[in-house]
Amino acid sequence: MGYVMNRQSSKYLRGMAILACAFLPLLCGVARAERIKDLASVQGIRSNQLVGYGLVVGLDGTGDQTTQTPFTTQSIINMLAQLGTTLPTTQSLQLKNVAAVMITTNLPPFARIGQQIDVTVSSMGNAKSLRGGTLVMTPLKGADGQIYAQAQGNLMVGGVGASSNGSKAVINHLLAGRIAAGATVEREVPTALGQGPFIHYEMGNTDFGTTQRVVEVINREMGQGTAQAVDGRLIRVNAPEDANARVSFMGRVENLEVRPMKTMAKVIVNPRTGSVVMNQTVTIESCAIAHGALSVVINSEQQVSQPNALAGGQTVTTAQSDIEIKQGGGALMQLKAGANLSDVVKAINALGANPQDLVSILQAMKAAGALRAELEVI
Repeated sequence: MGYVMNRQSSKYLRGMAILACAFLPLLCGVARAERIKDLASVQGIRSNQLVGYGLVVGLDGTGDQTTQTPFTTQSIINMLAQLGTTLPTTQSLQLKNVAAVMITTNLPPFARIGQQIDVTVSSMGNAKSLRGGTLVMTPLKGADGQIYAQAQGNLMVGGVGASSNGSKAVINHLLAGRIAAGATVEREVPTALGQGPFIHYEMGNTDFGTTQRVVEVINREMGQGTAQAVDGRLIRVNAPEDANARVSFMGRVENLEVRPMKTMAKVIVNPRTGSVVMNQTVTIESCAIAHGALSVVINSEQQVSQPNALAGGQTVTTAQSDIEIKQGGGALMQLKAGANLSDVVKAINALGANPQDLVSILQAMKAAGALRAELEVI
């Protein structure tokens, strides 16, 4: 009886393994699929940058030194004049709890009057800290010079610092803060949902293969002839004219899933920090690499030659230099061709090079044709 049960269990497990193998490509495809809203954006729906200049008050002696920042003094005089207090322009103000700041934010699309948005406040003078300060009402303007929002509120600064007797300790940054819901929208930016009967989707990257796949998915789900590729990045889509129907249509389109083409193999190198980042499509061909460290050490000593007191000579100082050149090990190492990212990482780690040396090695591999990727230096 146990033998029969074992055979049945074996058949069951074998059947499950066959089904798993059959559905594995489908599962992999679903895992790699991305929504259209993650691959493309609707043309014309964008945010707008706003900027303003204002004052932060209530600082605990960490504000601008007004003798070195005359624009802070002028701003205080102008603000007080608007509030009914007149000061002579020659007045020398010694205020340490006020700082001149720049306020920046993004006005999101479809923002309505009365909506509140976050703002970032950054010092532009010589203030020591904005911690505990309050931003006075400041108009925020767009690129056209019009006022689109008003900002005011208490700053949240993520850093902390202290100083005493010439010693100073600072954690994080103290000269920039954020005000949650610190600005109120006062003017709306008209945003049209497409042009006439069409909506244009802009792909995040120019990729003809992925663009064609997006067109095929839209036509399959929304009807043949709905989408048409204009070029490798722009897709024109027929949409309903009614606003409610168009919003519903766009909601369905942006949630359609598409399997994008493989991304272009690329290696990003930052020589200033030694950072190297590569994507999963990077491969290498078989090559041989020799990399050795060369160091030059120069030691200089001053030698003084002083004559006898009765000799009548002069004291002479000469420099004695000792130069030493060291050549590190640079054995020739062969790297096998790698078909995936893990093979590439193992091959590069086998060289034992530090990040700065790795930049030079990758550039040499690219020049020799052994690196199958685009090398971009930022």
